[in-house]
Amino acid sequence: MGNGFQVQDRFADGAQYIGGSLRSGTSGRSHAVVNPATGETVHTYELAGTADVDAAVAAAREAFPGWSGATPAERSEAMHRFAAVLAEQADDFAYAESLQCGKPIKLSTEFDVPGTIDNTSFFAGAARHLEGRSAGEYDGDHTSYVRREAIGVVGSIAPWNYPLQMAAWKILPAIAAGNTIVLKPAEITPLTSLMFAQAATEAGIPDGVINIVTGAGKDAGEHLVGHPDVVMTSFTGSTAVGKRVAEIATATVKRLHLELGGKAPFLVFDDADLEAAVNGAVAGALINTGQDCTAATRAYVQRPLYDAFVQGVAELMETVRLGDPFDPSTDLGPLISHAQRDRVAGFVERARAYATVVTGGEAPGGVLEDGAYYRPTLVAGAAQDSEIVQSEIFGPVLVVLPFDTDDEGIALANDTPYGLAASAWSRDVYRAGRATREIKAGCVWVNDHIPIISEMPHGGYKASGFGKDMSAYSFEEYTQVKHVMYDNTAVARKDWHRTIFGDR
Repeated sequence: MGNGFQVQDRFADGAQYIGGSLRSGTSGRSHAVVNPATGETVHTYELAGTADVDAAVAAAREAFPGWSGATPAERSEAMHRFAAVLAEQADDFAYAESLQCGKPIKLSTEFDVPGTIDNTSFFAGAARHLEGRSAGEYDGDHTSYVRREAIGVVGSIAPWNYPLQMAAWKILPAIAAGNTIVLKPAEITPLTSLMFAQAATEAGIPDGVINIVTGAGKDAGEHLVGHPDVVMTSFTGSTAVGKRVAEIATATVKRLHLELGGKAPFLVFDDADLEAAVNGAVAGALINTGQDCTAATRAYVQRPLYDAFVQGVAELMETVRLGDPFDPSTDLGPLISHAQRDRVAGFVERARAYATVVTGGEAPGGVLEDGAYYRPTLVAGAAQDSEIVQSEIFGPVLVVLPFDTDDEGIALANDTPYGLAASAWSRDVYRAGRATREIKAGCVWVNDHIPIISEMPHGGYKASGFGKDMSAYSFEEYTQVKHVMYDNTAVARKDWHRTIFGDR
């Protein structure tokens, strides 16, 4: 895998993709992409400055009339070709994603890359279904209909945890609707975002429709969000940074989509399938080394199952294999950086003062000591208002708490500032149904946790943000709804004019 793929050669011309070609950044500062499994530098490039953002926005603005004026069929056909190019290059995408993120290759190969190809195919089809309401004579004298129109140049910012998928989630609905886009990926993981834009060009999507600027948030990111020619911003990342993005965007009255932090509850009722819940909790907590805003982070287990659940999760966590991301047998890769590993470890170390670390709670030594690894960790006995229960950790850490009544369990599930995702585990359809209604989250799974599909929306409640990625619902973010009304009477002096001048 990755044979013939050399990062230094692929991005020798720079890590900015503007108007259909790579170029070097102009900030005067360089940045290293580091393999978190080894600590080795993968690639060094020049960061984008404000001039690069200006150039990318100008390229997107120039491309907008032609792309927005193309027929839905033309955009759809180009995006179907895009999906085909991605499929042809799937091995290279998986290799690059694992190299820059430390993801196990089986996750990149079986989740990230095929999910992105599927997203592309979905939006290729959805591009032909941008419909408004049917025309009608709602007042008797006029015919009204609704147009959906592209809004213009979109400026989006994507995070480092799923660089390829997040680039796709930002870019695909925007361009399917006829917009052009400038995306700023995280500067620590830009490789697959750049490859994604290159693949679009290979597929025949016009130059300037998709542009990538790779720079620091304080420089490139804030300039992009505040740019006067950018009409909409989509941001995925932490709630704290999302607040700053909102401040900048609202100052220029931009449309705004925010997908922010999460602290997903995993609610296990006493009639649940215990084995299924244990397996689901470990998978849901450890996906992408827990660096997932929908990851299961707070397990609430009704007291009759609590002890068995704790034992089962601890035993299963201890079988998870940490190792080289490119070894097909590796289950868990490193965190994105040593700084993130130390941040996660800090949460666990502070929790020892008020809770019990049942398993994990340490970095492995030996052959893995140079990487940013951290063992799967289960914490029990923490109070609901404690830091480890309330704050987003973004690592392979699951906290488990007991509850007694259904009312209490649902109340605990809702008792954080976040509301991105949740799951409920029960064999009782009424019990599960109540949980799906009353848990305040943008997605509630029943007897599973994590699966996502292109046809369904993704987005949160409360401090987890607003707006939707994926699905046809995402077009609400990327289109302008216009009401068009025609007079059908051909009467010069309308009856309603008397309210302004003259008599009936």
